[in-house]
Amino acid sequence: METPRSLSFPRASLSNKDKRANRMSTSSIRAGSPAVHTTSGPSSVQGEHRRKNRIGLAMLSPSVLVLLIWMAVPLAMTIYFSLIRYNLLYPGDNEFVGLENYYYFLTDAGFTSGALNTLWLVGSVLLISVIAGVLIAVLVDNAFWGRGIVRVMLISPFFIMPTVSALVWKNLLLHPVSGVFAAVWRFFGATPIDWFSEYPLGAIIMIVSWQWIPFAVLILMTAMQSLDQEQKDAARLDGAGPINVFIHITLPHLARPIAVVVMIETIFLLSIFAEIFTTTGGGPGYETTNLAFLIYTQALLQFDVGMASSGGLIAVVIANIAAFLLIRMIGKNLTDKS
Repeated sequence: METPRSLSFPRASLSNKDKRANRMSTSSIRAGSPAVHTTSGPSSVQGEHRRKNRIGLAMLSPSVLVLLIWMAVPLAMTIYFSLIRYNLLYPGDNEFVGLENYYYFLTDAGFTSGALNTLWLVGSVLLISVIAGVLIAVLVDNAFWGRGIVRVMLISPFFIMPTVSALVWKNLLLHPVSGVFAAVWRFFGATPIDWFSEYPLGAIIMIVSWQWIPFAVLILMTAMQSLDQEQKDAARLDGAGPINVFIHITLPHLARPIAVVVMIETIFLLSIFAEIFTTTGGGPGYETTNLAFLIYTQALLQFDVGMASSGGLIAVVIANIAAFLLIRMIGKNLTDKS
């Protein structure tokens, strides 16, 4: 007896789209949930970005609020005190005087001297620190025995507190009787110099320069590590001497670090106070008084808080103008170099 043949039916050919749909349906049935087709369009992406931005703002808001309060409250109090007659010797006399405190501060006998001393101090320290920093950075860039120890010793003065360094210079180095400089002068048969009486501002410039030269050395010495040695070797093979290599290769390479050093040092040098307070006390007369020390004398020696507040705001304006000009100059320099 002949066995029946298995019945075969023709299968309809499925397109790729139908196959993908069948696979999605099968997988969704196995997972126990219906197949859901999701589309990610531009609206969903924008909504996700907005949600992340809101989360970021919510996380940053407390710190930003604290920072604004920390900055705005002292500034608002300073502006308020600058507009009233507020002297600690006369606590009951707090009437509104408008811009009178600004007028008296700008016409004070010490303002012109303080402004000129500030400019002279900042300019001199910048010039000394940049020149000495470049020369020292170039010297220590060459390999020699003990270079690591020398680098650490060159940078270490930057980490000494200004008051301590001022006392060291005043009592151990520049003292006219027992100082090291006085001993050197006597060794060569010369009369020792009383630096803080004869050249008070020069003594302050020496102290501050000694503190800030290590900062310039640190920045410029780090920049020298990225200088292409093959370029210097090629210049030497072409017959260039050390001076030509320094002028045409090293200095252009250090242009950006020098600009950064000038900007950062200027911001800090405008507020030099501890060195003057520890050594000369602003004297003799107004010879070493800068704007920061003049504001101190108005507030804590003459107890005129109103005039000191107006002086502080004037100093802030001057510092912002200097910072703006430096940023414009340095930004243009960096843009041109790039």
